[in-house]
Amino acid sequence: MKLKMIKPHLNAVFIAILLTCSGAKPNGKNKKTKQVVPAIECNVRAGKINNSEFIAKCPANCKETKERVYGTSVFASISSICNAAIHSGVISNSGGKVIVTKMPSQVSYKGSFANGVRSLSLTSWRESFSVSVGKPKKGVNYPSSLDYTPSRPTTVKTALSDSTVWHMTSTPEPTTTTKTTASPTTTPVTTPTTAPPTTTSAKPRVTVHKIREAGVHRPDMGTAIRRQPQVPSASALSRVQSQSERNQHAQQSNPSFARKDWPHPVYARPDLFSGTRRPTDTSHSLPNTGNKLSRMSSGESAVHDPKPENTEHEHWLHYFGQHSPDSDDNKPLSETSHTKETLVESWEPESKSGFNAPGPDLTTRVTEIMSQGDPNCKVDIAFLMDGSWSIGKRRFKIQKDFLAEVSQVINVGVAGPMMGIIQYGDDAVTEFSLRQFSNSKDLKPAINKIVQKGGLSNVGKALSYINKHFFSDANGNRGGAPNVAVVLVDGWPTDKVEEASRMARESGINIFFVTIEGPDENEKQNVVETNFVDKAVCRTNGFYSLPITSWFALRKAVQPLVKRVCDTDRLVCSKTCLNANDIAFVIDGSSSVGTGNFRTVLQFVANVTREFEISDTDTRVGVVQYTYEQRLEFAFGQHNNKADLLNAIKRINYWSGGTSTGAAITYTADQLFSKSKPNKRKIMIVITDGRSYDDVRAPALAVHHKGVIAYSIGIAWAAQDELEYIATDPDKEHSFFVDEFDNLYKYVSKIIHNICQEFNSQPRN
Repeated sequence: MKLKMIKPHLNAVFIAILLTCSGAKPNGKNKKTKQVVPAIECNVRAGKINNSEFIAKCPANCKETKERVYGTSVFASISSICNAAIHSGVISNSGGKVIVTKMPSQVSYKGSFANGVRSLSLTSWRESFSVSVGKPKKGVNYPSSLDYTPSRPTTVKTALSDSTVWHMTSTPEPTTTTKTTASPTTTPVTTPTTAPPTTTSAKPRVTVHKIREAGVHRPDMGTAIRRQPQVPSASALSRVQSQSERNQHAQQSNPSFARKDWPHPVYARPDLFSGTRRPTDTSHSLPNTGNKLSRMSSGESAVHDPKPENTEHEHWLHYFGQHSPDSDDNKPLSETSHTKETLVESWEPESKSGFNAPGPDLTTRVTEIMSQGDPNCKVDIAFLMDGSWSIGKRRFKIQKDFLAEVSQVINVGVAGPMMGIIQYGDDAVTEFSLRQFSNSKDLKPAINKIVQKGGLSNVGKALSYINKHFFSDANGNRGGAPNVAVVLVDGWPTDKVEEASRMARESGINIFFVTIEGPDENEKQNVVETNFVDKAVCRTNGFYSLPITSWFALRKAVQPLVKRVCDTDRLVCSKTCLNANDIAFVIDGSSSVGTGNFRTVLQFVANVTREFEISDTDTRVGVVQYTYEQRLEFAFGQHNNKADLLNAIKRINYWSGGTSTGAAITYTADQLFSKSKPNKRKIMIVITDGRSYDDVRAPALAVHHKGVIAYSIGIAWAAQDELEYIATDPDKEHSFFVDEFDNLYKYVSKIIHNICQEFNSQPRN
């Protein structure tokens, strides 16, 4: 009896032991869970990920994608995570792991250049983040997958709307005003062979793809042209995209960055008015404004139906795009709007569909917009108007009349000059940016509405403001147009202008000064900075300064000022250290270098080249390879964009042979610098790994006398005395030595810094 009672207890104990043992590891130790690191692309921005802190792995070559970064150390959440990490030095361009920590909004984000990445300035943004090395602390586990903010869904409605372009399907559903959310990826739709029975109360379901537009108000419903509330005809319903067309559009709408190890794509600043525009996903659209495109067939143009108060420039921005940090995802509008073909492909002509198509043809309208403005005066101009209390209300009105007249004479338009105004007092404020108005007609009333802000005449602060904030892509800076700042000042500034104006000039801004009623002999003792005009203007030769004796004589300065700011050949401050050179690389191809090291040298050449703005009117690059003989790999201007140039550098074949550096310098002077443009700075960079078999002193002296700035870079067995002979004085700024080829990269930033420092120290007379 006792044995029968004990047996069930023994069985229970035995089962418990088995369960305990089965949960243990074979070696008796709990294995540490490995951190799973999710991979992200170069274009992923911190604001698109909901996690407050996470780890991610960046791919290689993100620097070449030129994804935007805003801030330094602490970045706005619209910044690319990977490029922010490169900028901070957390990872290199070869990629790696990075920890992202979200932070509250900052008052401002200051741009800077670090580790080959240029970050931009931004006044404010709703969220920030910082980056750190991707090594989790002990015991800390980050999410193995990231929580992305979903793209804005497509809206489904059951009634026609004035503000939408419709892609019809024929699936019936009950009549209702309830809105639902449709998946961004639509399922295939079968076109019906017969119309729905007339006895049903169901209406066709329609998918709405809203066309968003920035900065334009919704039209007044009393004046808007309304569509008829009837159900569209069967012919309109039949215009449904095929599955292949939808797939093709989906691929175009979501282009991915193709990562390549070598070479890199173009780095030059984009010209807002040229280049192929990319169709994009409507899930990143800007808020709807009520303006509409009428339905057209695929063979006709989409039509815009604006209100009168919407300027030509605003509509042009909608169709052709401009970068704006104020948009939801900080994409150019050209990347958040359907292309014309996408918009109209689902529609029949007016005669078939029965829909009205008010307004002019879009093609005609675009041509009209693009032709506005004087093409002989393509400049981006910022007028700094004096809003200080010392000017008084009457003279402030005279100043506004002067600017209004300038705006009419200069013929503002997207094909010519674009104009913005900053008012300064204690601080500076943008009255309107370059992108806000695209014709002179709209500018005049906008100028008349400006209200005096008061304060001191802090011109130095105003110049710092335009340098950091005004001439940005977000404000309409076109890149291909010279930047001009015209400062109007009553009397004299109340702060110092020298340092702020120097920074602005080095950024490529041409500063003009219009001084009205300047200080007389008795008042000069009150001037904060003597000779402030010459310290501020682009050049001190009188071209950039217009002294006006009286406010009542200001009007006489309209024509002279317009003539000067439009004389683009004399706007010399548009040239910077990065866009004003002819650079010749003279590369040692001798047998002592070897194939692998030669490729390292080419990578160094590419890294230096990448920092410059490349075109026939900007910096040009040529390459000579030498042994006992010389070979012109390519000449100045042969490759006029950065992508082609980097590809050409990559394709250079190693030669092998002896080392005749002196003959190579002479050959370079004859083949390259003899064809250099007069307005270019001539720079020669000689790279060698050994002592030359011929004399280098006479050839080097000859090119120095021709105005060539020579840099010498020696590797391993290069002779120090020859490097000093080749280099322009002072030697320590132009001659460098490394013990092995792999250390060449260390001198990329040093050479760029020296070239720019030398350029910026030139006399300004």
